[in-house]
Amino acid sequence: MSSFRSLDRRQFVTHAAAAVAAGHVALTGLARAADKPAVPRIRKALKFGMIGEGDSVLDKFKLAKQCGFDGVDMDSPTPLNRDEVLKAQDATGLVIHGAVDSVHWNKPLSHPDPAVRAEGVKALETALRDVKHWGGTTVLLVPAVVSKEVSYADAYQRSQAEIRKVLPLAAELEIKIALENVWNQFLLSPLEMARYIDEFESPWIGAYFDVGNIVNYGWPEQWVRILDKRIMKLDIKEFSRKRRDAEGLWKGFDVEIGDGDCDWPAVMQALRDIDFKGWGTAEVGGGNRDRLYDIAQRMDRVFAL
Repeated sequence: MSSFRSLDRRQFVTHAAAAVAAGHVALTGLARAADKPAVPRIRKALKFGMIGEGDSVLDKFKLAKQCGFDGVDMDSPTPLNRDEVLKAQDATGLVIHGAVDSVHWNKPLSHPDPAVRAEGVKALETALRDVKHWGGTTVLLVPAVVSKEVSYADAYQRSQAEIRKVLPLAAELEIKIALENVWNQFLLSPLEMARYIDEFESPWIGAYFDVGNIVNYGWPEQWVRILDKRIMKLDIKEFSRKRRDAEGLWKGFDVEIGDGDCDWPAVMQALRDIDFKGWGTAEVGGGNRDRLYDIAQRMDRVFAL
């Protein structure tokens, strides 16, 4: 009996020592992890056109970086020298995460004239190649514009047909086409937008979800949950229903991020629910250093909710 008890004691001491050692290793690991800066779920970016100071691309990139932004969404096609843009990225560390198709409003893929649609396709192809050159991942595209002259049905059919022409290039370059929800009288519900995207049956097309654009006629958090993994990136802006009602529709956008009717805690919870991680890009009126710094700080506050 005594030898059995001694063995139990020896085992106990051995196991206890091992537990203490394991606990020390675990605590050391936690301490080391605490020393590392947390990787943000959403990285802050801005549109290149918002940078209101600087005589060169390099100057503008430096300013954006100094104001707290991690990345930038360029425009393409662009008159800028794309190698100069690339050098500015390399020199500053401001990430070019994508580009906005710069002609999708005046040369829409829903236009009645096939020649205009062909110009739109060519521009989209240029944007894809520019983003590849810069090391980004997406081209933001407004897929169609519905009007008195362009029916909803025609816009749907034409835009899908034109985008399908470009998908092989997107796949070859490994650059995604991200469709933005805008006030274009098209894709007016999240269910329809999800269906439109799914019909391509391609991993190279998804949503560039604009939070503020929805507030006028819906609730962004509902769109987030329905679009779910289709959301590739976010545009960040605000909207005030009160200002819209008092001063006119477009005045609703004349409010700073965090000061309007977007329920940011609900939006952020919805984004966590779908496990969104990626870029959130400000799309508001830009300006000088003080203005850009204020925008970055406002984004930090809503992202932390």
